[in-house]
Amino acid sequence: MNRFTAVTTVGCMALLGAILTPTAKADDWNRKTVITFSAPVEIPGVHLAGWGVLPAGTYVFKILDSLSDRHIVQIFNSDETTVYATILAIPNYRLQATDKTVMTFRERSAGQPEALRAWFYPGRNWGEEFVYGKAKAIELAKATNLPVLFTPAEITLEIAAPIKSADEPVVVALKQAPIMAIKPTGEEVQIAEVVTPPPAQAEVAQAEVTTTPAPEAERMLPATASSFPMIALFGLLALGGALVLRRVEARIQ
Repeated sequence: MNRFTAVTTVGCMALLGAILTPTAKADDWNRKTVITFSAPVEIPGVHLAGWGVLPAGTYVFKILDSLSDRHIVQIFNSDETTVYATILAIPNYRLQATDKTVMTFRERSAGQPEALRAWFYPGRNWGEEFVYGKAKAIELAKATNLPVLFTPAEITLEIAAPIKSADEPVVVALKQAPIMAIKPTGEEVQIAEVVTPPPAQAEVAQAEVTTTPAPEAERMLPATASSFPMIALFGLLALGGALVLRRVEARIQ
């Protein structure tokens, strides 16, 4: 009887794990991160009117949409009831991952807030390099003496209501907008000259040259259910094995 109970418990735990696994992966996919800024920070992207510079405080960063070559990042207040900004970002590779969140900034002259540059999620070798509007990118490139990503597309940067869906027109415009980089000299160059894509990303980009791109919906959804059939099968086999053991023990007695 003890063997039957033990094996049954293992089977139930396997099935429970199959049910809970998708949620854990989904949380990792949107990369929710709580950040506290000790000073005001200038942000790119489309933001609520009056929120182009975030005051010192606590904010939540999350991925709204994830395409093969670009991501849409949103910044929320601490309790996630208001979306302050929706930002276009490009994956940028770094050599060493860390176990903590890393935010990088573009330093400005005294009296001006630092400008948000990139967000690196813990455990990943690549992060989100944020894209600015052209006018701001030119200003930052000259001030920091470094290239800055920008989009020349005419996209409204200030809005009256928060963006809540990846299907809203502004988000669609961000996903389709061309992206370049501006050097301190004012020269416009391709992003490949200033951003290093993750190795896997580079392979995907090469493959897309000779294959038909997958539909957008397929690229957006995380793979969360692939292990369920295997785990469920394991649970059923465990239960079947328990019944066989129980019958064998009954005959022996």
